[in-house]
Amino acid sequence: MTDRDFSLFQIALQQRATSVEALLGNLLSDRPQTGEISRPPRLMAAIRHSVLNGGKRLRPFLVMESAALFKADNLAALRVAAALECVHSYSLVHDDLPAMDNDDLRRGQPTVHRKFDEATAILAGDSLLTYAFELIASEETELDPQARIALIATLARAAGVGGMVGGQALDLEAEMVKPDEQGIIRLQAMKTGALIRFACEAGAIVGHAGLEDRERLAEYGAAIGLAFQLADDLLDVTADASHMGKATRKDAAAGKATLVSMHGIEWTQRQLVGLIAQAEELLAPFGEKAALLKDAARFIAERQS
Repeated sequence: MTDRDFSLFQIALQQRATSVEALLGNLLSDRPQTGEISRPPRLMAAIRHSVLNGGKRLRPFLVMESAALFKADNLAALRVAAALECVHSYSLVHDDLPAMDNDDLRRGQPTVHRKFDEATAILAGDSLLTYAFELIASEETELDPQARIALIATLARAAGVGGMVGGQALDLEAEMVKPDEQGIIRLQAMKTGALIRFACEAGAIVGHAGLEDRERLAEYGAAIGLAFQLADDLLDVTADASHMGKATRKDAAAGKATLVSMHGIEWTQRQLVGLIAQAEELLAPFGEKAALLKDAARFIAERQS
C-alpha cells in the first residue's frame, strides 16, 4: 500500500466511523423511542460507554464499503453497520467480564463492569444484542422484507452458537485442553471471523447482489477474519499494553494455544501475506470499485494496534 493509498483508506475509514458514531449516538440517547416505556439512565450510560468508547469501526466500514460495490442505499447500509457494531460491542462487554476474560481495560478505558458493575455490564450487553435486531427489522431500515429477513438470519447465525458465541465457548475450553491446529482455526473462525464475514456478506445483501457475489464477499470476509485474528495474536506477543489499550501477553500467561505460539512469528507473518493475496484475488472481479476493500485487507494484516 503506497502512502497515498494508505491516506485515502484512513480518510475513508474515519469518515465511515464518524457516520456510524453519529447514528449510534442518536439512537442510544436517554430518550425513549416509540413503543418503549423508559430508558434507565445508568443502563444507557453503560451502553454508551461500551459503544462510544473509540475503536476503528472496521466492521461497519466493511458493511458500507461492500454495499457500495452494488450502489446500495447509503442509509440502509449505515443502519445495518450500526446494528453490527452493537453486536460487536455486546460481545466485548461480555468477553471482558470476570467469568470470561476478566479484563480491566478496553481501548485504554475501564471495561464496563469495572466502571459500573457486573450486573449492569451483563444487561448492557443483552440490550445491545437485542437492539441490533430491532435496528435491522425496523421499517426505517429501508430494505425490502426479504433482505431484512436475510440479514437477521445471517447475523443470528454469525453471532450465535455456531459462530461468535460458540467460538467463545471453545476459547474457554482451550484454557483447559489445548486444541490442535485445526481446532485453533475453527475457534478463531467462529469467535472473531464470523462477524467479519457477516460484515462483508451483509453489504452484498443490502445491495441485492446475486448469490455468486454474496458468496465471494463472504469468502473475502473469512480470509480477512483469519488475518485479523492472526494479527491480533501477533500483537499480543509483540506489542505493549499502553500501545494496545488493553492487557497483552495474556494468551501466553494462560498457556493458551495460538497459531503464533505453535508456529512462531515468521510463519505467522508469511500467512498474513498469503491472506492479503487471497483477499485481493477474491476482489479482483470488482476492479477498482473494490480498492478500499483491498486496502482494508492489508490494513488488517499489518495493523499495529
